[in-house]
Amino acid sequence: MGQDQTKQQIEKGLHLYQSNHTEKALQVWMRVLEKSADPAGRFRVLGCLITAHAEMGRYKDMLKFAVVQIDTARELEDPNYLTEGYLNLARSNEKLCEFQKAISYCKTCLNMQGTTVSLQLNGQVSLSMGNAFLGLSIFQKALECFEKALRYAHNNDDKMLECRVCCSLGNFYAQIKDYEKALFFPCKAAELVNDYGAGWSLKYRAMSQYHMAVAYRKLGRLADAMDCCEESMKIALQHGDRPLQALCLLCFADIHLSRRDVQTAFPRYDSAMSIMTEIGNRLGQIQVLLGVAKCWMIQKELDKALESIEKAQELAEGLGNKLGLLKLHCLCERIYRTKGQQRELRDHVVKFHECVEEMELYCGMCGESIGEKNNQLQALPCSHFFHLKCLQTNGTRGCPNCRRLSVKPGYV
Repeated sequence: MGQDQTKQQIEKGLHLYQSNHTEKALQVWMRVLEKSADPAGRFRVLGCLITAHAEMGRYKDMLKFAVVQIDTARELEDPNYLTEGYLNLARSNEKLCEFQKAISYCKTCLNMQGTTVSLQLNGQVSLSMGNAFLGLSIFQKALECFEKALRYAHNNDDKMLECRVCCSLGNFYAQIKDYEKALFFPCKAAELVNDYGAGWSLKYRAMSQYHMAVAYRKLGRLADAMDCCEESMKIALQHGDRPLQALCLLCFADIHLSRRDVQTAFPRYDSAMSIMTEIGNRLGQIQVLLGVAKCWMIQKELDKALESIEKAQELAEGLGNKLGLLKLHCLCERIYRTKGQQRELRDHVVKFHECVEEMELYCGMCGESIGEKNNQLQALPCSHFFHLKCLQTNGTRGCPNCRRLSVKPGYV
C-alpha cells in the first residue's frame, strides 16, 4: 500500500470512527498498519488507533500501539515524530495509573525542544504530567503543570486543550475541597463546548458534565448532580466510552450514598468496579472501595468496611496515591474509635497526620489543614495554595512555604 492509498484509507477510518462505526474504523486502520509501506502513514494510523483505544478504555492496547509508534518514530529519525510518540507513551501510562512512568515520558518530551510539533504539543504534555502528579497527590506540581497547560492553550488559542485543562482543574479542586472552583472550571469547560464545540467530539460535553456532577454532589446539590451525570452517561453509552461510563456509575453511587440510600448505591459501586477492573483504572477502584466502606459503616457493618479499606490501601500504596491513603486512615480512625480499639486508633491518627505533612495539605499562614472541609483557596504564582481568607487578612509578602523551604539548616 503506497502513500496516497494509505492516506485515503486513514481518512476512510476517521469518517467511520466519527460516524460511531468504531469497530469498522479499527478494521480499516489495522489493514493499513499491516499493508502500508509508508512509515509516516503507519505513524499516523498508529496515532488513530491509540486515540480510539484510549476512548474505549482499552489502555493496555493503547500502550501496545504507543510502543510500536515510538519504534516507527525512531525509524523516521524525525524529532517531531519522536515528541508525539513519547507523549502517547506518557498518556498510555497515565491512563494505566503508572504515574511515575508517565512523568518520565513527559519530561523526555519537554527536553526535545526546538521542533515545531514539540512547541504545539507542550500544552498536552503539561496536562498529562499534571494528571500524573495529581494521581500521586503531589498537588503543587500538578497545579503548576495545569497552569502551564492553560497558558499554552491561551497563547495558541487552543479551545479544545483549554476545555480539557478546565476539567482537570475541576478534579484538582474537588480533591482539595475548594468546591466553588471545582464547579467553576467544568462550567467554564461547558461554556467552551457551547461557544466553540460545534465540530468537536461529544466527549468534551460529556466530560464537562461529569465534572460538574462531581462538584454539585460535593456542594450537596444532589438533583443538579444527578441531571449532569445522567447527561454525561447518555453520551458515554452512545459512544461506547467505557472509562466515562465507569466514572458516571461511581458518581451515581456517591449521590445515593449522600442520600444514605445504601441499597441503591451498592449495585452502582459494583458496576463501576467491574468496568474499572476491566480497563485498569486503579485510581477509580480506590474511590469505589472507599465508597463501599462508607456504605458498610452506615449499616454498622464495621468489619466489612475494614475489608474494603484494606483492599483500597493495597491499591493506594501500589500507586503511591497519598490522598487515598489519607482518606482511608480517616475512615479507620472513625471505625476504631467506635470499636474502642485505642492502639489501632492512635496508629491511624499518626498515619493520617503523616499524610497531611507529606502532601503539605495545610495552610502556610494559619497552619490549619486544607482538604478537611470545603474552603475557598487561592494559589500564589509558585503554585503553593492557601486559604483565601488568610491571604486577604495577611496580604502577600512572598510565599511563606517557599521561604521555609529556602531556609538551610545551620551547623554549629
